[in-house]
Amino acid sequence: MSAFVVDPLFESLPAGRSGFNRLPGSDTAAGGMSFLNDNAPNCDHESRRLMERLPVPHLLDGLRILVLEDEFLIAMEVEQLCRDHGANEVVVARDLTEVDGRKIALQFDVAIVDLMLGGASTLEFAAGLRETGVPFVFASGYSDAHEIQVSFPGVRLVSKPYSGQDLVEAVALAYGRGSPGVETDAAAAGSRFNVQPSR
Repeated sequence: MSAFVVDPLFESLPAGRSGFNRLPGSDTAAGGMSFLNDNAPNCDHESRRLMERLPVPHLLDGLRILVLEDEFLIAMEVEQLCRDHGANEVVVARDLTEVDGRKIALQFDVAIVDLMLGGASTLEFAAGLRETGVPFVFASGYSDAHEIQVSFPGVRLVSKPYSGQDLVEAVALAYGRGSPGVETDAAAAGSRFNVQPSR
């Protein structure tokens, strides 16, 4: 095999000229390389830049969330869902005795409340949340939505089975973020999560 020998012609080219062979009538080298001073649009670069997705703000970014849920697996999934959407802290309580109602307003920004915990109603607890000014949503398989609307006007009931999108949007709206009926990328990311009713 013969060694590669540089053609003296290329060594003698004036400064600023390329040593690559070009196709006749083209600013593209025979090897397919494009040059900065060619006339072709920089399509590849522009398409890659335009296709990059800008970061979407998390709807629950920085929030401290209390979750009242007595089913272990559902509680774990809701906790992870909230963290995936930016929550700073998520505390799960499976029984009302685990929560100090006097400190809730100082410890949490918003709450997700199951209507029944261990067979006990959480409506009185929810009324306490309302009095202390902590926004919340109900998330439950409880069927009487009319009763909730009468007792807690303006508080959203997310009925099981619900998607992660539904829950994230409801919590964000309760806290004052987002717009009703407008899906965001952050909320849509949670649509894979689906809670089935247990009662």
